[in-house]
Amino acid sequence: MNKNLVNKIFITIGFLFIYRLLAYVPVPGVDAAVIASFFDSHQADALGLFNMFSGNAVERMSIIALGIMPYITASIIMELLAATFAPLGQMKKERDGMVRYMQIIRYATIVITIIQAIGISVGLQSLTGPNGNSAILVDLNTFIMLSAISMLAGTMLLMWIGEQITQSGIGNGISLIIFAGIVSAIPSAIGQMFTMVNTGAMSFLTVIAILALVFGTIAVIIYVELGERRVPVTYAKKVIMQNQNKRVMNYIPIKVNLAGVIPVIFASAILMFPMTVLSSSSNPTIIAIADYLNPNSYFFNFLTFIFVVFFAFFYASITFNAKDISENLKKQGGFIPGIRTGNATAEFLNTTASNLTFTGALYLGLVATLPFMIIKGMGVPFFFGGTAVLIVVQVALDTMRKIEAQIYMSKYETLSAVGL
Repeated sequence: MNKNLVNKIFITIGFLFIYRLLAYVPVPGVDAAVIASFFDSHQADALGLFNMFSGNAVERMSIIALGIMPYITASIIMELLAATFAPLGQMKKERDGMVRYMQIIRYATIVITIIQAIGISVGLQSLTGPNGNSAILVDLNTFIMLSAISMLAGTMLLMWIGEQITQSGIGNGISLIIFAGIVSAIPSAIGQMFTMVNTGAMSFLTVIAILALVFGTIAVIIYVELGERRVPVTYAKKVIMQNQNKRVMNYIPIKVNLAGVIPVIFASAILMFPMTVLSSSSNPTIIAIADYLNPNSYFFNFLTFIFVVFFAFFYASITFNAKDISENLKKQGGFIPGIRTGNATAEFLNTTASNLTFTGALYLGLVATLPFMIIKGMGVPFFFGGTAVLIVVQVALDTMRKIEAQIYMSKYETLSAVGL
């Protein structure tokens, strides 16, 4: 295997190992036993979802309890603003402007992290253990300051780790951090399932049904993720020796799911942000709103479906630029058979991409909500949803593609070096 690829893989694994170590570093001034006992009874609600995305860092009240979600939330806000305000969108397209754009996202991440950290800290003051002991071991104001600083440092460190993986490792660093957090919770979930079977809390047939659902979801995700529409393209190439025109056929691949895993991550970040803020309130109205936003509710899954579909269309419109593709085809002497070059080609590609995105958006929305609804109907007392499976499979497929690209690149460089 190529030495450069091996180094990138080890760099990625090393940074992910550091990320997992940070999950065991607690915020100063908390009673970890009280928080752990509290989370044992909240595995099927919003806290269970939040804990899953953080790799069980929340139940340990780690310095990375907020995970990478504040950064993702800030990125969503900036993407929406860039699509709305032309000057910000132009800044994003320029090389120097992109540096300023990313800096704004970092500053927004700091603000969001502090707000969420304060919300969680205030909410912990009402949390008590089985013996009535408080989850906070120090003065409340002191704890709020310590937790805000600790969680801010943890989130910024995670953001830095994600950037280092993207630049020096393999795959998208932010996605791999979320991937590692979800995967790290799998062994404990399997252990819990076997414990419930042994104690009679869950039947063996229920376990088989859950496994069938998981593998069925994985099969559907792989099938759709590898699906694409191949739009045929013809290039007119002059063959001088034969003094005749020869057509070279090619195609433009348009994926069914153009947006990838981003809509699901965006939707999760948007829906979890108000939960961390609302959880600190004791107001009955706010508590009622928080109950509606509980992942165990039908309303939450309805919102998840709507947000996933919206972000699927929104992100696909950003990543797939039919006008640029049309102009590049025209410059290279290419055209789609039966379609005029220029605006007609761009319109055809836009229509094709929109039709595929509609199917892809429905697929993402159903995968993110339907498995959980089935599991809920089966009465399983812990959180499980297609969102986790979707993220794990998509990130794994994307990382495999990038590893394959690195292997092909190394082979090409080797052939170029020997003069072939």
